[in-house]
Amino acid sequence: MADQRISLTINQRDVSVVVEPNETLLQVLRDGLGHMDVKYGCGEGVCGTCTVLFDGEPVNSCLMLGVQASGHTVTTVRGLIDDPEGRALQARFLEEGAAQCGYCTPGIVLTAYHLVRENRRATREDLRAGLAGNLCRCTGYVNILDAIESHLGRSRSHTEASV
Repeated sequence: MADQRISLTINQRDVSVVVEPNETLLQVLRDGLGHMDVKYGCGEGVCGTCTVLFDGEPVNSCLMLGVQASGHTVTTVRGLIDDPEGRALQARFLEEGAAQCGYCTPGIVLTAYHLVRENRRATREDLRAGLAGNLCRCTGYVNILDAIESHLGRSRSHTEASV
């Protein structure tokens, strides 16, 4: 199969790029277009590190082929900069110390952004379940959940037992 030119929107910018038929969306974003804020984790779709929003829904970009993105919209964590809610959520992550090494943070922030836009009344358990596909080896998730709840306007009410 021959290389194919695709057109898509990334972070509100229309782009066109030539992709190989077996190239993942992750490879297209990082290697082809220089979006280094999309991280490579496991390459198997289990860690969530490579999460992007695809037409507004979180997906593991390592599991999608680049050609599947033709005609669609992709948002990376940098695409949240111009969105007031995206900026506010990222600020909460900083304020709450929700990122340590930061490697998984872009995928977690994008998933959290989707979660709060879908359900502003999400409980801590709902948030925990929604983040289940995003692994973090550093934080223990407490500060991540605190940051999301703070963004939703809730005070810290967790106990160690509810973490």
